[in-house]
Amino acid sequence: MGPEHLLKQSFAAAVAAADPWVIVPPHLPPAPRGRTLAIGAGKAAASMARAVERHWPARAPLSGMVITRYAHGYPDEAALERIRVVEAGHPVPDESGESAAREIADQVSALGPDDLLLALVSGGGSSLLALPVEGISMADLKATTRELLACGAPIQDMNVVRKHLSLIQGGKLAAMCRAPIVSLVISDVTGDAPTHIASGPTVPDPSTYQDALDILARFECNVPAAVAAHLQAGAAGRIAETPKPGSPVFANARTEVIATAHKSLEAAAAVFREAGITPMLLGDTVTGEAREVARAHAAIAREIIGYGQPARRPVALISGGECTVTLKNPNGRGGRCSEYLLSLAIEMAGAAGVYGLAADTDGIDGSEPNAGAWVSPEMWGAAWARGVRADKLLAANDAFGFFETAGGLIHTGPTRTNVNDYRVILLA
Repeated sequence: MGPEHLLKQSFAAAVAAADPWVIVPPHLPPAPRGRTLAIGAGKAAASMARAVERHWPARAPLSGMVITRYAHGYPDEAALERIRVVEAGHPVPDESGESAAREIADQVSALGPDDLLLALVSGGGSSLLALPVEGISMADLKATTRELLACGAPIQDMNVVRKHLSLIQGGKLAAMCRAPIVSLVISDVTGDAPTHIASGPTVPDPSTYQDALDILARFECNVPAAVAAHLQAGAAGRIAETPKPGSPVFANARTEVIATAHKSLEAAAAVFREAGITPMLLGDTVTGEAREVARAHAAIAREIIGYGQPARRPVALISGGECTVTLKNPNGRGGRCSEYLLSLAIEMAGAAGVYGLAADTDGIDGSEPNAGAWVSPEMWGAAWARGVRADKLLAANDAFGFFETAGGLIHTGPTRTNVNDYRVILLA
């Protein structure tokens, strides 16, 4: 099996380990005496809803609505019959998400004690489940999201801000519900804390308005005046906080994290192990600037190549998590995975036997339609011979341009799941 095939097979295994069609059914609760309302938001929302429909008792009342990213639903409208799928904006929220979120809030508020709220939560839900508080317009929410994205704030910090601008996130959806709640969660964040996944609509929120203000100050974010005023009023105690741990609104709520990045990394590791290559997991909580993380990983690779420490070749260095990209060029092309890989390629400079792959498990890496990219010594050498300046492309945040020219782009289309980024360096 060649390096390219092995790299891509490992990525496919990582995605398959988080396939809702497989992982949702074992965690479904029994049907209640009343009706079940299935709601959800995230890149895996449509496939989670489809799995629920397929395995829910035919005679048990089931209805609902889930929100997913544009093009992450199903083109065949007959794919779901009892749960409606709405597509909306991501990573910047839009009016489609706002309208759907308002409808979800109305439906949840109408549930009674004999009913069940089944919440299907996955990464990407923070922007999709967009219902701003009174006084904050959708334009304000869009501007704030763009500012947080541009300044390179980690997703956990972004979500702290968004929870305190939302009528539905940060546990507020649970506060609207009189029915028992079961939340099934596919994690796309480091640490797998449900409060950070889709901004935790059905779980306690330990963060505060002051935390949100501190984040904006730390990243020097310029947000609309209405946003700043709302957060300042909350910090001053003039607006009620989000529901906290121990709040009675969560007394009848249960949450299960059913897929994580680490489980996907373990599935990928098994592919390499079967091929006689030692897998070395660098962790599923890797964060930081994508290009800097790549430099750190390149240092580990050079240590193995030069000294056989901390492992001997052949070895696969596997990692997950979510890096960030601080945009220096607003017209840059690509995402954090391709930027990581281009930085790695520059560091390794075509070293013999060194291959790499970085891709987002949702199938979309940043601004372009590719999932990520892969690189080989031969690919690097050919690009160098044609005069492709990788360093200039990296400086311009145009990793997509490099891999498009070099022939290293990976296209999967939307996978309808999301356990964040997958990265591997193969030292053959």
